[in-house]
Amino acid sequence: MSDFDSVIQGRFVGEDGIVERGFAAVRDGKIALLGSGQAPAAKDVHDFGNAIVLPGVIDGQVHSRSQKDQEDFVWSTRSAAAGGVTTIVDMPYDAGLLISTGDMIREKARSAGEQARVDFALYGTINPAHGPIHIAEMAEAGAASFKFSTFNTDSTRFPRIPTPLLHAAFTEVAKTGLIAGVHNENDECVQVWSEAIKATGRTDYRTHGESRPAIAETLAIAEVYEIAQATGASAHIVHCSVGRGYDLSEAYRAQGVDATIEACIHYLVCSEEEDVSRLLGRAKCNPPIRSAAEREKLWKHLAAGHITIVSTDHVSWGIERKSSPVMLENASGMPGLEVLPSLLLDGLTDRNLSLTHAAKLLASNPARLFRIADQKGGFGLGLDADFAVFTERPRYYDPTASGHNVVGWSPYEGRLIRHAPVATFLRGEMVFDGTNVLAQPGNGRFVKPNRVASAKVSAAA
Repeated sequence: MSDFDSVIQGRFVGEDGIVERGFAAVRDGKIALLGSGQAPAAKDVHDFGNAIVLPGVIDGQVHSRSQKDQEDFVWSTRSAAAGGVTTIVDMPYDAGLLISTGDMIREKARSAGEQARVDFALYGTINPAHGPIHIAEMAEAGAASFKFSTFNTDSTRFPRIPTPLLHAAFTEVAKTGLIAGVHNENDECVQVWSEAIKATGRTDYRTHGESRPAIAETLAIAEVYEIAQATGASAHIVHCSVGRGYDLSEAYRAQGVDATIEACIHYLVCSEEEDVSRLLGRAKCNPPIRSAAEREKLWKHLAAGHITIVSTDHVSWGIERKSSPVMLENASGMPGLEVLPSLLLDGLTDRNLSLTHAAKLLASNPARLFRIADQKGGFGLGLDADFAVFTERPRYYDPTASGHNVVGWSPYEGRLIRHAPVATFLRGEMVFDGTNVLAQPGNGRFVKPNRVASAKVSAAA
């Protein structure tokens, strides 16, 4: 008789190092034993040889319900499982519904739980008309974090939170011990410069970046961190496309502010001149994808430990929302759940950087950031037995080939991607076998933070 339900063997890559011929033994969905060399007996043994075994990936920025009757959790979590992502953190800006009360958090957790194939956590936000009065109840209902925006994307679905109200919201979030995440673009700058671009009559790919230049981003970042300093809140920039933003984060952190910052994978992989120029609306996102030179600044910050987490900002708009010849008319955002870890592993390998960065940026730091490190994010006894296994299997990416994506387009289509997921495990159960997603809707669980046990995270944690 074996003491363990299963054993996973391979090249274990954690944030603190790499264990060749490592193993994890699983009991009741938790990691029960870790080691190297000869593994113990178990009911099921999964020996992946020299393949990379990462902790299950946590994507900290997903929009499952931005477009009504489009993706939803049944598809976003299918793409996640196929990419090695075992937990998604979903944004509060659902089509027709701003997730801004405790009851809304509970209802979304219920409905998402019926669909989800992997685990999920939830952001909450505020309705500007109500102010911050529901923040405490959302935390009580299980929100893992709060999201605000300094830019008015949509007055109903994705509203701007004016500076005085942002200060009030941060004050309340600080009491919960959770993070205040912010979309970082200065509203006045973007509105004025967008109108100026439109007045020229130009429609080309450069117009998007010119309407939202780097200064619009860094002004908003400075505002966010200043409010954090004044209120004692943990402030998180949910996407930064320019090196200067990471400089600011480091400077505020040196002053004692709990200032964290996130890089989306498209900022590390794509550039305006190489990719936006050919993809046009399919590569439109906010903030915009910048130059190749700016992209390399981000990699330097990554190598230095200045990036807290890497995410997708995943949203699967229908292709009709991304195909206008007028660049500024396209919806902003792109899918990426199926390839997030693969793209980061490729980038690290290309730059001779340690693969331990992947474990930190995709698992350990996200778990700390969202206050779920007592449950997920690493190789530790008693943690959920979540694993993502990768090997080198070069292919030109085709988003329609797997059948795991609700849309048939991707900004990464046609790109040579070397690393491929060969298995994904959630709480010890295989949910992806390298070809098929095995998990059914309803398999995923709502992950609530432990606000008492969890500590604040710095980028260099």
